[in-house]
Amino acid sequence: MKTFIQGITDRVTTKKGMWTTLSAWLIITLLLAVFAPSVRDYEVSNIASLPDDAKSVIAQKKVDHYFKDSDGIPAILVFQAPKGQVSLTELTNLLDQVQSAKINGVQQVVSLSSLPPQATAGFFSADKSTALIPLTFDSSLETKDIKKAIAEITKMAKETTNLKLYVTGPAGIATDTLDLFSRADLVLIFSTVGLILILLIVIYRSPLLALIPLLAAAFVYEVVSQTLGLMGKAGLVMTSQTVSIMSILLFAAVIDYSLFVFSRYREELKTYENKYEAMREAMRETGMPVFFSGGTVLAAMLVLFFAKSGDYHNFAPTFATTMLIIMLASITLVPALFTLFGRKSFWPKVPKVGDSAVYHHSLWSKVGRLVAKKPGVSVAVIGIFLLLAASNILNLKYEFDTMKSFPKDMPSRLGYEILGKKFERGNLAPTTVLFESKNTLTLEQQNKLQSTLSEQPLVSSVRINGKTADQKVINYSLTFKGNPYSTTTIDAMEQIIKDAGKITKDSSLNGKLYFAGETATKVDDRSTNNRDVIIIVLLETILIFAMLIILTRSFKMPIYMMGTILISFLAALGLGIFLTSLFFDISTVSDRVPLYAFVFLVALGIDYNIMLISRFQEEQKTHSVKEAVEIAVASTGGVISSAGVILAATFAVLITQPIQLLFVFGFIVAVGILLDTFLIRGVLLPGLIMLIEKNKTVIESK
Repeated sequence: MKTFIQGITDRVTTKKGMWTTLSAWLIITLLLAVFAPSVRDYEVSNIASLPDDAKSVIAQKKVDHYFKDSDGIPAILVFQAPKGQVSLTELTNLLDQVQSAKINGVQQVVSLSSLPPQATAGFFSADKSTALIPLTFDSSLETKDIKKAIAEITKMAKETTNLKLYVTGPAGIATDTLDLFSRADLVLIFSTVGLILILLIVIYRSPLLALIPLLAAAFVYEVVSQTLGLMGKAGLVMTSQTVSIMSILLFAAVIDYSLFVFSRYREELKTYENKYEAMREAMRETGMPVFFSGGTVLAAMLVLFFAKSGDYHNFAPTFATTMLIIMLASITLVPALFTLFGRKSFWPKVPKVGDSAVYHHSLWSKVGRLVAKKPGVSVAVIGIFLLLAASNILNLKYEFDTMKSFPKDMPSRLGYEILGKKFERGNLAPTTVLFESKNTLTLEQQNKLQSTLSEQPLVSSVRINGKTADQKVINYSLTFKGNPYSTTTIDAMEQIIKDAGKITKDSSLNGKLYFAGETATKVDDRSTNNRDVIIIVLLETILIFAMLIILTRSFKMPIYMMGTILISFLAALGLGIFLTSLFFDISTVSDRVPLYAFVFLVALGIDYNIMLISRFQEEQKTHSVKEAVEIAVASTGGVISSAGVILAATFAVLITQPIQLLFVFGFIVAVGILLDTFLIRGVLLPGLIMLIEKNKTVIESK
């Protein structure tokens, strides 16, 4: 592999190869920009998270099969009177207008005018200040079309009533999410580019060193965006969340690898006068580690294909494609751009032949000497800190209420919270219980099952919601006493599902119970996520470990590298949870956060270990272990620390996003990268090498 990579970089770094490479990237970028669609044309607000064999998915299919009217995208219209009570007459007239207007996509809306007075009371809160009206949209409708329909209904409400309307439920949440990300995307890109530009100028004090990596990132971003657009056109579904994280990953990785390349290029320019020769030598040593670093991230993303959860599975093709293009750019476009500008890239601090390759009075030279001199103390101090930080994961608490992740002023969240205050919280998301029997059920049997379901833990009420004509299938609506998204309610739902056989037996029935709805979905979602965490963590650890064995041609070295990265991840998770609670008052996190953080921290964090170990092994050929450690830390310290700060800041940009999941994920990854940069790569890993490899050298010499 090393010979193959060197063959490519040797050609790219010639004068002819440089111009050929830049021309090829320019032509490909222009062709894709003109003829390929953008990824933004195919992103959606959400996707099916659960696999087809999940119990709640099977249950919902059963419900849709037997009760056709239930097949649609539900919305909840929440009407609130500014003062006093909601007028029944005013609301009835409005709903009749909505029905007669035949708004595109509106499949079903409750008509209060056709209901008896006692039935309409159930749609109003106890103080009559709020009304809850269910509405169903056609399931084939796109989110943007639902948004238009909701806008029409909202306009009618403003023109004909004094009521304040909030649209919540799946349809309302989907349209609000679309709005959020359409605004947030621009903020994300401009914030990322602006922050990277400022940091590069501040750290390196060279305008070209700031602009060249961003120029490379711009080319790669356009190619990736249009390539994913073609994949979207071919049928790949990508969520807004996936595309947002993809943008961050792209800029972070391209800048990271650019820094590694130009750092070694600057070093070689102090030895070679010719800029092409200098880049050739630089890429001979950094080409393989940089390409391999990208390969570890690519492998981590490919592992996500083994996930059952749609959220994780959706990452795999998007991120894998992104990383593949970045890897190609790291050994072609990036060195070609730096070679084009040559020594001018580093103005005003232009490297000259004969300059010292390593500054012995630099901070990292001092750190390298200190660690080499006192490896035991260094490892002990950092190890204790990391273990203490990691211990805080015992305080990790998950949040399953998706609405809590959205901004507090989002209309669908406001409507949701109003419902929680004015109605019984269980009414926010009733559970559909379907009983399927081979025999016709008598009224007594139906009531008996209803009574048995009502006796289950935390159940508030159960009512019959529908029956098939042959009376063999009964649809019940089950409402819990508490929040349907709370851990307590989810636990109760899980136990009811486990006891389904006993429930039918106690009701003296022969058939099968199915559970659909939000709470039942959360049970499956939690179970699927737990399974994915175990599978992905194991596979990713094993795969990257195997790749490191190939790179280092050692078995022990990958153990140090993976061990330090894993403890770093646990420390980042524990410390991140503590800091988000302390500074942002976030006491619970989405159960997606730990695996998101693991995939990115391990894949990206191992990059710095690869750069350090590659340099250590290079120097060990001509120096003792102690000297090799000192040189490796001193030589890579500056570029890795600056790359780490920029990478951490890039992921921290995710805190500008309106979704709490992305906020916490970005913050934890930023914390983890800083730990990797300064503590793991700078102290812990070189300290371990000194303790183990030095002893090994002494034993061998004896």
